Amino acid sequence: MSALKDVDNLTADEARAEHKRLAKEIAAHDKAYYQHDAPKISDAAYDTLRQRLEAVEARFPELAGADSPTQRVGAAPSGKFGEIVHAVPMLSLGNAFNDEDVADFVGRIRRFLGLAEDAPVAITAEPKIDGLSASIRYEKGRIVHGATRGDGQTGEDVTANLLTLDDIPDTLPGSGWPDVLEVRGEVYMSHEDFAALNRRQEEAGKPAYKNPRNAAAGSLRQIDPAMTAQRPLRFFAYAWGEVSAPLAETQLDAVARLGDWGFPTNPLMKRCESVDDLIAVYRDIEAKRATLGYDIDGVVYKTDRLDWQERLGFVARAPRWAIAHKFPAEQATTLLEAIDIQVGRTGALTPVARLTPVTVGGVVVTNATLHNQDELERKDIRIGDTVVIQRAGDVIPQVVRVVDPDRAGRAEPFEFPTECPVCGSQALREHDPKTGKLDAVRRCTGGLICAAQLKERLKHFVSRKAFDIEGLGTRQIDMFHEEGLVREPADIFTLKQRNEAGEIAPPLQEREGFGETSIGNLFAAIDSRRTIALGRFINALGIRHVGENTAQLFARTYGSWTAFRQAAENLADEVVRAEMLGIDGIGNAAVEALDQYFTEQHNRDLLDRLVAELTIEDAEAVANDSPVAGKTVVFTGTLERMTRDEAKAKAQSLGAKVSGSVSGKTDYLVAGPGAGSKAKKAAELGVETLTEDEWFVLIGEG
Repeated sequence: MSALKDVDNLTADEARAEHKRLAKEIAAHDKAYYQHDAPKISDAAYDTLRQRLEAVEARFPELAGADSPTQRVGAAPSGKFGEIVHAVPMLSLGNAFNDEDVADFVGRIRRFLGLAEDAPVAITAEPKIDGLSASIRYEKGRIVHGATRGDGQTGEDVTANLLTLDDIPDTLPGSGWPDVLEVRGEVYMSHEDFAALNRRQEEAGKPAYKNPRNAAAGSLRQIDPAMTAQRPLRFFAYAWGEVSAPLAETQLDAVARLGDWGFPTNPLMKRCESVDDLIAVYRDIEAKRATLGYDIDGVVYKTDRLDWQERLGFVARAPRWAIAHKFPAEQATTLLEAIDIQVGRTGALTPVARLTPVTVGGVVVTNATLHNQDELERKDIRIGDTVVIQRAGDVIPQVVRVVDPDRAGRAEPFEFPTECPVCGSQALREHDPKTGKLDAVRRCTGGLICAAQLKERLKHFVSRKAFDIEGLGTRQIDMFHEEGLVREPADIFTLKQRNEAGEIAPPLQEREGFGETSIGNLFAAIDSRRTIALGRFINALGIRHVGENTAQLFARTYGSWTAFRQAAENLADEVVRAEMLGIDGIGNAAVEALDQYFTEQHNRDLLDRLVAELTIEDAEAVANDSPVAGKTVVFTGTLERMTRDEAKAKAQSLGAKVSGSVSGKTDYLVAGPGAGSKAKKAAELGVETLTEDEWFVLIGEG
């Protein structure tokens, strides 16, 4: 792999070709592995292919289409099995990589639940098994079906295969189990059984498996259950999905009940009541890692009280009440050959280390981020240094430290540029208005006159989470921009008109790499995106500090493009600014960025031309029949039945908008003891004020 061209040096055409090659090769290996149980390359080599593909897509996001191998979450349904929709999604876990992350995790739980700093928080700790997740559904004590995790929502029906495992009963023993019980856990292969399997593979003249995890996954997903029965698979139960009755009051006791009903559970699982205890269990399990007899890649922490788990709920695709503490990433040493400066779509200048290729965790690493100027100077990283490389979270390469900082003959410290390497404009570090400190990032001031920023903004504009225009990717944007055909977003939507009017010579369909069919498809794809949801449109503009989540907050709050733009163009008005800052989740950085963007006349002109080509859909009202759906709610004072964070999360789940300040647009003020100026202002404005109990009555939980 080291002989391949560095991803960061690929042209758009080369990247497209490389992406196609990698995707095809990975698909072939997937077929060999999952369908024929005959992998042609090692696990490390396969991972190297996937990591290179991910690197290509990170630089050229438009290549990450729905058919890309990187878009498959977990073991997505292959089509060779029936599919089962999980009654309760099988979501992923957030990660912790050090002791501080663990302390932060516990601290977040305390803050969300409103617990005192010294209040005990019981948390379970158990090994994170490196296997294949599975869910088995029982009704009235008998197995109904079993499924892989799949993409979290839908898994493959592997019921017959799971029934071949001695660790999984077809009928639950004992008593007391609920009528509906979905048992979840990890299918794995022990080191001993893995070695025996490989001996049989070699005796049969078949390739040996490289690791137990892939062997377990391939074995469970055999078309013929008889083949699975020949494979020594095991199972640890550690969780549950849908249940018709509570299993217990705590995680530990619930898992113990799973053990009573015939499922193996991990004996290393412990209940802890402090961060120090969690770290101690982590160190103990880490020390035992090599002697366990099966693969693990970390320790999973879960809030023990199940009622607290319910209160904590979920954020994005992960629970607030659980986290995976990963074991340290693999490291390697190599030579830092050069330091390059990349310019992003927001003008950020990012230093990148060019490295002598080195394998880290089965992946060949040729470059690593140096983050920013401060990080570069703090670590005193210089060209020619031998450095320690680490894949953070086993994915993102980073330079940890210099091995030999005191050696004679080191190069001079790297001089960070004060001018943009693309357009020559000044590159400045802004001052944080709150702290007065310099921003860690140096940014090009050229804005849309900077080719790097303009092209990157156009690429963001057509990316999957923005306009998602099929067939209009990095290669096309680069070509159209260089020829002057697309200088701003509106130009995309006039391409067809200009091409048909003869304003583009030669016509696009006559150019190499195109044709009547491909150009027709491109124009059709562009036309299909002339109608766009408000949130996606705001995100597509690529305004600094206004990403996908912030854009959705603005969309839900203002409802229409007209209302949002009116607010954004009038942020000099203190009332308008205060209302925007009052939106829960919106900070000063986003508001300042909007103000700067809409103050520029050329940006407003650009938007006028763009909007003229589009239909921007109003944000849909939350499909919720609750009495507070679409209402604006402010919480103040000391809440006694729930914390402020819980209250906000609950209100949002019911379709309400939560604001941090009272205005004429506020529908309800929920005031606990100690309510001050907000209660006074609400009274002045005639805003309905509710006690906490009245709030619960209003939402039907009184």
